[in-house]
Amino acid sequence: MTDPASLDAVQLSLGPVFQSVLPVSLAVIMFTVALSLRVDDFVQVIRAPVRFGGAALTQILLLPMATLALVMVLQPQPSIALGMIVVACCPGGNMSNFFTHLGRGDTALSVSLTATSSLLAALATPVSILFWSGLYGPTRELMDALDVDAVPFVLQTMVILAVPLAAGMYLASRHGELARRLRPFMSMLAMVILVLIILGSLAGNADLLLMGAIAILPTVIVHNAMALLLGYAAGWALRFDARGRRAMTIEVGIQNSGLGLVILLGALGGLGGAAAIIAVWGVWHLISGVGLAYGFRLTDHLRQKKLAGGTP
Repeated sequence: MTDPASLDAVQLSLGPVFQSVLPVSLAVIMFTVALSLRVDDFVQVIRAPVRFGGAALTQILLLPMATLALVMVLQPQPSIALGMIVVACCPGGNMSNFFTHLGRGDTALSVSLTATSSLLAALATPVSILFWSGLYGPTRELMDALDVDAVPFVLQTMVILAVPLAAGMYLASRHGELARRLRPFMSMLAMVILVLIILGSLAGNADLLLMGAIAILPTVIVHNAMALLLGYAAGWALRFDARGRRAMTIEVGIQNSGLGLVILLGALGGLGGAAAIIAVWGVWHLISGVGLAYGFRLTDHLRQKKLAGGTP
């Protein structure tokens, strides 16, 4: 099995065609996300601003902070640590809304959190990546070695994310029916572009990255479990009811890893360890999300069965 350390020697490279498609793929991803955003999605901000603010800060601030602490404890290879930080700095993924609904959680809260983190992602994601990676020596040195210029990185990423986000939200608010019709097509287009980019970047390194991915799976599982536990703990501390705690648990544990992978390939050198972490996270969080949702449903079933059994 490939030692995770060997992944630091791998740098995914894209041909000129794929490299030119990266900004387009970022724009397509954010435009697709924005087509699903409505004013009603932010209703939780008005109904319970303090509690919702705490929930949003958990995802945007506490998850990267907890990830940094985990990195300091595990001390993985620099590129793997960077991948963990990039994932934690990405906004919530839309699949979290589905898993929350499947697990009988507060879907409205989940949708509001996803909408808020996605809206703030244009600025929060690049700034967070630079800030949190700069607080850990090995990732700070790695970013210096990659010669990532902070201001251009933030401005370029912000423009690429913010413009399609604004365009998608405008279209959704002014032409809702058109946005509804475009949504499935744009989702499929975003997926196809992402898959093509992944296949193009894996050329020549697929075997090494696959073996490395298997080796780092335990790290991904621990990281994702920590995110899920953080979400539950925050939901409990903020005094959400059971449905709200379920939404918080899933929302903090499901991130838009596709966005993270494209940012990594486009602006952060396509480092093998970071790419492997983000790719494995993208698969694992779907498995953990489904498992957790059905675990919540099983808990409900057992509770109802117990109550029925205790009824005279």
